[in-house]
Amino acid sequence: MRCPVEKRIDILIRGGTAVTLSERGNIIEDAEIGIGNGEILFIRRGSSKDPLPESVEIIDGSGRYILPGLVNTHCHMPMVCFRGLADDLPLDEWLSGHIFPAEARFVDPAFCAAGARLAIAELILSGTTTVCDSYFIPGAVASVALDAGMRAVICAGFADFSVPGIPDPAKNENIAENFIDRWKGSSQLLTPALFCHAPYTCSPKTMSKIKAVAGRRGVLFLTHLAETRWEVDEINRRYGTTPLRHLDRLGVLDGATILVHCTWLDDKELDILAERRCAVSHNPESNMKLAAGVAPLPAMRSRGIVIGLGTDGAASNNDLDLFCEMRTAVGIHRHASRNRDVMDARSALRMATIEGARVLGLEDKIGSLEEGKRADIILVDREKPRMAIAGDPCELLLWSASGADVSTVLIDGKIVVRERKLTTIDAQRAMEEVRNIAEAIGERN
Repeated sequence: MRCPVEKRIDILIRGGTAVTLSERGNIIEDAEIGIGNGEILFIRRGSSKDPLPESVEIIDGSGRYILPGLVNTHCHMPMVCFRGLADDLPLDEWLSGHIFPAEARFVDPAFCAAGARLAIAELILSGTTTVCDSYFIPGAVASVALDAGMRAVICAGFADFSVPGIPDPAKNENIAENFIDRWKGSSQLLTPALFCHAPYTCSPKTMSKIKAVAGRRGVLFLTHLAETRWEVDEINRRYGTTPLRHLDRLGVLDGATILVHCTWLDDKELDILAERRCAVSHNPESNMKLAAGVAPLPAMRSRGIVIGLGTDGAASNNDLDLFCEMRTAVGIHRHASRNRDVMDARSALRMATIEGARVLGLEDKIGSLEEGKRADIILVDREKPRMAIAGDPCELLLWSASGADVSTVLIDGKIVVRERKLTTIDAQRAMEEVRNIAEAIGERN
């Protein structure tokens, strides 16, 4: 199979085992993947004998698993600066007593840029090539993501009180419009979206207005939902119903809505989710750390609800490694159900790739290794003692691999990690910037 003349090859990955995670589930031994202008031009078994121009860079994939880049459907990247702050507290106490006050005192554009830079370094080094980030001062985060070559859905965050970058919540609607105007269409790597923090921090009016802006402008709308039992009780106290039914009454649930956590939902609410075609971001490690509960993932999957994996922020997880998140997701649901068949390795890998892409509306571009998709690709080193057997690739990747095994990362056909070395971010500088911020936070708390 020859690559069309008009589509010139820039990079050729040769050798290794390609785990495509396509609908057919192809696993291709001794793979060869041609990349040109950021696109996967072909993927096939065996090396071709066609001569290549000297300008083509060849990546040796032998001894590696080759995967689509991982998709993190929920993160708060700047919050790496709060990693370890007031750990091991209930969510409501942690937020109101520590995080919200710290954000009011410390979060500014420099804080967000420094945190995003370090978070992106951690994400891509562990194999994540697309992240959906929800935080404040999103322009600073978007600029860093573009500089780093990260594919990102960047969400502007809103609440009913003064937050960093929005001292007057009466301006939420205008700020949402201006954010979309600035970033929509600015780069094929970046997609703007809007994020209402939660039903307990955003009034019905705020939820409805921000969702209306998202609907008018054709962008995604996200919110935390039913994360803890406290939230369920609080929303019932205020509105006489559950968080999910509250949002359904407001009319903000549809196919362009992503709900994060969804830990406390009953069967009828799951039916509503399916009927409204909402997508879900599942964050099991954060839920476990905060003792929030176990989301009813098997029941969601049985209803055909689209589900991706997220790490949440590094202040409530505390790492951004989606390999760990995959393993936790399978383990926690097998344990809770006492059924090992509730989820298999391939399903977990798909949640972290093509299903995550589907949550973000990007499944036509990324999430699987197929001709015509963008070249967001990771290579995982299998020459490790714990992977030195010829087992099923999906099972080995789930149960034995970690983000530290990712050797090479391409985003949109650009090499951003080469043999464990970042090419677009100065990791030492990024760590030093965040250390300085963390020290200042520690001195004033």
